[in-house]
Amino acid sequence: MRRPSLDAGRLAALATGLDVEVLPEVTSTNAVAADRARAGAPEGLVVVAEHQTAARGRLDRSWSTPPRSALLFSVVLRPTVPAAEWPWLPLLTGHTVAKALRGAGYDAGVKWPNDVLLGDPSGESRKVAGILVERVDTPTGPAAVVGIGLNVSVTADELPVPTATSLAIAGGAEPDRTEVLATVLNALVEAYDAWQVGGEQARDRLASSYAAACVTVGRDVRVLLPSGDPLVGRATGVDRDGRLVVAGPEGSTAVGAGDVVHVRPAR
Repeated sequence: MRRPSLDAGRLAALATGLDVEVLPEVTSTNAVAADRARAGAPEGLVVVAEHQTAARGRLDRSWSTPPRSALLFSVVLRPTVPAAEWPWLPLLTGHTVAKALRGAGYDAGVKWPNDVLLGDPSGESRKVAGILVERVDTPTGPAAVVGIGLNVSVTADELPVPTATSLAIAGGAEPDRTEVLATVLNALVEAYDAWQVGGEQARDRLASSYAAACVTVGRDVRVLLPSGDPLVGRATGVDRDGRLVVAGPEGSTAVGAGDVVHVRPAR
């Protein structure tokens, strides 16, 4: 199946204030963006690939999609907020992508910490987008590379795992990838700028908004920790540091994204 390529010219016009570089194939957009950041790329560089040969997710999980069937891109950011606030960036990104998709008419939500889910025709919520944020040390200071992989026209037979979905599957029609990418990028810039300049009030608003949109909150969950030990209980909220609060038999425990292998519904 030959899918249409991104329209670089239209993308440049729609994604205002960003320098968007569209490449036919890379190993990983995060790797390319990190190299660009180390070479001095300013905030706002976006590296987009029509195909990735060595895509990575959280905890170095690998995955793949057919060429031009997904949006695969990484954004170079140089946050000026205190380092203690950086863990909020992956959550902000997932929340913003889900919010942008809801605005486009999709039944989207975010699973803690940053997987974006869509309701599909079967009534199940399945993963449509994954996010990987990496800190990169550069000669001009630390940068954040925000990588996003969003399934757009992937068919049911092409899904990397049975728990995934795509915009085409969930919506019943194939959307314009160029338009979707511009929409997500503009939403991300707006949310990031508000977080950067808003101080503690902006963080508190983000925490409240994120918790309200997070499909994990209010559910019974089983959290698998690196030790192999599970934490089972009710996800009651997200604290000021972006950690998931789980009320279990021995009280409430807050877990950070870096301390968790999986979060699954409790059976």
